[in-house]
Amino acid sequence: MCNVNNMVEFRWHGRGGQGAKTACLFLAEAAFNSGKDVQGFPEYGPERMGAPITAYNRISDSHCKVHSNIYFPDYVVVVDDTLLKTVNVTKGLSEDGALIINTHKTADEIRKELNGRYNGRICTVNAEKISLETLGKYFPNTPMLAAAVKVSHVIETEQFIRDMEESFKKKFPTKPRLVEGNMNAIRKTLEEFEVE
Repeated sequence: MCNVNNMVEFRWHGRGGQGAKTACLFLAEAAFNSGKDVQGFPEYGPERMGAPITAYNRISDSHCKVHSNIYFPDYVVVVDDTLLKTVNVTKGLSEDGALIINTHKTADEIRKELNGRYNGRICTVNAEKISLETLGKYFPNTPMLAAAVKVSHVIETEQFIRDMEESFKKKFPTKPRLVEGNMNAIRKTLEEFEVE
């Protein structure tokens, strides 16, 4: 078993094709590179473009033998705010953690939509705007990954930036523009996204 006192758990909600699973795996890789014990895994359902998907991260300073889904996450990252209408994204979410959501709405507007289902911290980031400005296309997963790291402090910022650059170079070895665009998305999110 791992020490639950130093373990941080994330649950990701997105739609197929938005990169939530990829962001989850990038977070696991970056945390591993910083010396943490990590798990990153998706929960598979209907594997089709646009279908709701869920992914999980478990990050700890000590070895963790727990291998279940995460039912009481510290952080929930919502890559598509339309899921608020169909998925109970706040189920089990710790009020000491945060709901991190990709939306153009304010935290107060999201809180009203949740109708009292969650009283903890809500952090909103306009990942669509950031990705269009830095990548020229709508890829919300990279800004949401940076937002998750900034809110949770699970990885030191400079270490995260270095590790992500290496990861993007491996993922896109023949596409330097994608490496640069994704790194710009990370830096822009870290600089401009304000954590309440």
